[in-house]
Amino acid sequence: MSAHDQPDTDGHEPHDHEPHDHELHDHQGHEHHGHENDQGIRGALRYLRWLPEMWRSEINDAIVDLVAPQRGERVVDIGAGLGAGAMRVARSGAEVLAVEPTPFVRRALTMRRFLSRHRARLDVVDGAAEAIPAPDRSVDAVMAVNTMHHWIDVERGVAEIARVLRPTGRLLLVDEDFTDPAHPDHERFGGDGHDGGPEHHGFTMIDAEAVGTLLRAAGLTDVDTSTEQIERRPVISVAARGRPVHSEPAG
Repeated sequence: MSAHDQPDTDGHEPHDHEPHDHELHDHQGHEHHGHENDQGIRGALRYLRWLPEMWRSEINDAIVDLVAPQRGERVVDIGAGLGAGAMRVARSGAEVLAVEPTPFVRRALTMRRFLSRHRARLDVVDGAAEAIPAPDRSVDAVMAVNTMHHWIDVERGVAEIARVLRPTGRLLLVDEDFTDPAHPDHERFGGDGHDGGPEHHGFTMIDAEAVGTLLRAAGLTDVDTSTEQIERRPVISVAARGRPVHSEPAG
């Protein structure tokens, strides 16, 4: 357990929250979210191998710092995993909606939330980029780290992001490029190592320019797509700002 996640010792009893409508969705089973390759025993075993990276990572810390959540803001973490980014957002004082489609991972994150002193600011919910359980224009920031290649329907995911972001909201989507030989984990995750890369597991690497085009068509502003390095790791990055109040999607 990380030192950041120890139960409260400052004299303030952490309080649990009443379930919201979107949290009840996790138990209703109306729709199965997430990529089929994330489900079942094979998906669970793969995530068990990646447990340390999903619990805490420099890349997640860096992305949260770039998103710069502020106290009282509402942040969505798409594909939150075991909370490497979501827990850091909650510690900042912002409220975070940790959207996780994989049942095994979601249960583990729910347990981590229960043990955290910051649990009142963290909701763990079933969902995906294509189904974000949040009201229209209710979110100050949307982030996703190493999840874009899991998206089933990129166009629908972009539409959902455009729907939930406030006009002043900000978006940052980052996937590490493990296929780049300069990546420190290239041999492990780039396709030749024992864990393989995204395509090895049946996923499709994201086209950042295509995502940027969809974001612009959805009315988002200040769209920026790039390949760069974050924490000495090559990444594919997509950033944008929310849709203005009177803006309508193209087409």
